[in-house]
Amino acid sequence: MPMSFFVSRQARIGDVAALVGTTPRAIRHYHDMGLIHEPRRGGDGRRRYGFQDVVRLLWIRKMADAGIALDDIRDAFTTTAVAVVGTGKSEGDGIEAALARLEETLAAQEAKLARQRARVQRMRAEGSRMGLLSEAVTGRLENLPEGSLRQADLDALLVTERIFGPLGAAVQASRFIALATHPEIRAESDRLDAAEEALDDTVAVDDPRVAETAAQRHAFEEILMTVIEESGVAEEEAALLDALDIAHPEGTEDTLEPDAKDGGMSAFEAVTKLPHGFSPARVRCAELAQELAARD
Repeated sequence: MPMSFFVSRQARIGDVAALVGTTPRAIRHYHDMGLIHEPRRGGDGRRRYGFQDVVRLLWIRKMADAGIALDDIRDAFTTTAVAVVGTGKSEGDGIEAALARLEETLAAQEAKLARQRARVQRMRAEGSRMGLLSEAVTGRLENLPEGSLRQADLDALLVTERIFGPLGAAVQASRFIALATHPEIRAESDRLDAAEEALDDTVAVDDPRVAETAAQRHAFEEILMTVIEESGVAEEEAALLDALDIAHPEGTEDTLEPDAKDGGMSAFEAVTKLPHGFSPARVRCAELAQELAARD
């Protein structure tokens, strides 16, 4: 997503509801239930939501679509321990008991709830929230080393799947496959992420660190692309891109994933309304990195 598309560091409840595929009324209900904290209000008295709020609402919606009761979702989020992604164990994620109760209900209503049951079973099999992502995504990640994926990786895939659909997220998975299987690349990625996070509101857009970090990001992305191509992951990605071209021929409008079009947004509109929380210096850093990539 080009950083120049982002127009706001925070979003209003109506835009967030459309992006997530729910309603402002539902979000207010989530506040009342304690599923998500109520954000601060802007100068106009309206709520303002950030990126992590969007992520949390997307997880809530995915769990609710799988048939998990809102009370159980709340209990899952209040659990202090977090399951390690990819371990095959689900203890600590706070929802094992809820999933067991739900599977009994699904068994009694199998014809009506077949899709919900499949999602729950996949989630339990994966031992993490990864099971709530599309099979096109989890299929590419299932053979990774235990504990090599991070929750932030799944968060990114969740957002991408919402906006660009399962195939878009499956293509993006190449990045996380490379990071998960190359510790030295992951370490450099972490270092760069920290450098970008340091470009906060106290840093001017013309600070030398902005251009320096942009150059480092550009160099890193070049290395990462080489690793992806040389590892054979690129061949899988090429097949996915071919499938994506068939699903979305040139000249057609990209829309949100098929089961989430109720927001009425195109993919471009969703990107422009997605709150990012980045400082002007960090946005400028990303733009500079993109300019360097365009020159190659």
